[in-house]
Amino acid sequence: MASMKEKSGSTASVSAASGGTNPGFFSGKTLHKTMHNSRITILCGIVTILVLRGTIGSGVDKRNAFRDLVEEEFEEIEVEWDPAVPFRLGAKITNWDEQRERWIANHPGANTNLQGKERMLLVTGSQPKQCDNPMGNFQLVKALKNKIDYCRLHDIDIFYNIAHLDIEMAGFWAKLPLLRKLLIAHPEVEWIWWMDSDALFTDMTFEIPIEKYKGYNMVLHGEEDKVFDQKSWLGLNTGSFLFRNCQWSLDLLEVWAQMGPKGAVRAEAGKLLTATLAGRPAFEADDQSALVYFLATDRERWGSKVFLEHSYCLHGYWVMLVERFEELMQFGSPGGGGSEQYRWPFVTHFVGCKPCGSDRGKDSYATDRCLKHMERAFNFADNQVLEHYGFQHPTLNTARIHSIRNETSDPLGVFNLVTR
Repeated sequence: MASMKEKSGSTASVSAASGGTNPGFFSGKTLHKTMHNSRITILCGIVTILVLRGTIGSGVDKRNAFRDLVEEEFEEIEVEWDPAVPFRLGAKITNWDEQRERWIANHPGANTNLQGKERMLLVTGSQPKQCDNPMGNFQLVKALKNKIDYCRLHDIDIFYNIAHLDIEMAGFWAKLPLLRKLLIAHPEVEWIWWMDSDALFTDMTFEIPIEKYKGYNMVLHGEEDKVFDQKSWLGLNTGSFLFRNCQWSLDLLEVWAQMGPKGAVRAEAGKLLTATLAGRPAFEADDQSALVYFLATDRERWGSKVFLEHSYCLHGYWVMLVERFEELMQFGSPGGGGSEQYRWPFVTHFVGCKPCGSDRGKDSYATDRCLKHMERAFNFADNQVLEHYGFQHPTLNTARIHSIRNETSDPLGVFNLVTR
């Protein structure tokens, strides 16, 4: 290459000095370039033939090759926590309130949003690997869009997680280590708001009455008599709840997590919960039952700081709501107003549905039924977003949209104002 450059450089210099051109030089250069391109073309053709032979001639179905690769990449090792070892979510912190107070003093205004309200972070997520049912992946995307739309409208930050931060706490319990990490990593956030991936906002106008919870550190959908008196494992729901960023929350997470590690710990804790809580079937410990247990058995320490909300749907059971959407649209209104009978559900939670898993058959939570109703809930909420842009779904059963207003050359109406 060095000699070629030197030769080309000297030839060009001679041509320039003589004030003419060298046809032989350019002809040779063009021929060399043509031969070089021909070699590349032939080589690409050979590679293409080899690839086609490997894909078609082998007789092996390659359609799921990428999926298999992804599955292998995200395959998790099954572990069981040693029950003799005390489980901790992280390093012990005892002065978090003081640390946050000092941090906020050094970052004035960081803990409020643009509207001057307490800063809030909505947290949601899904499993690290793709769904068994492809439609489940699509539904996860739509559920995320729904949450992003709500957060954008109300100046709320959002965090979507797809990683198991502690493999011992997978399943029901995956949210606990995540919440602790976020509380510590975001001292500017006053409230962490957890929402399951299968829960959708269905009243995009309604806002959490956060001032109502002054003096409380946790807000869940539930009823006091069912939790504290009846000790019902269904007395509250952990699919959508708020957590104040404070020392109390870190302490509760540590105690709560004691029943979560995989293996013997979770199995034995499940037996305790079934024996203690009313109506609970026999299965391993879950986060919801464990929270009911801790609130009911130590009400002074934990229950006194928990607000069980039932004046609006922080968690709305989908079976009782989705088929009434047209009726609610006709007689009710968004924003939490109107009569209680026709009040729009703030959150619709698809408890019992497993759209990401394999087909559930024909039971009450069959995958097809769940996906159909999730589509209706999404479209019900999406109409509230699309109307700002002049569109709407003709029915709640279709993704199609149509225009609901005529275009105008004065969309802001600033030239039609009557001036005095």
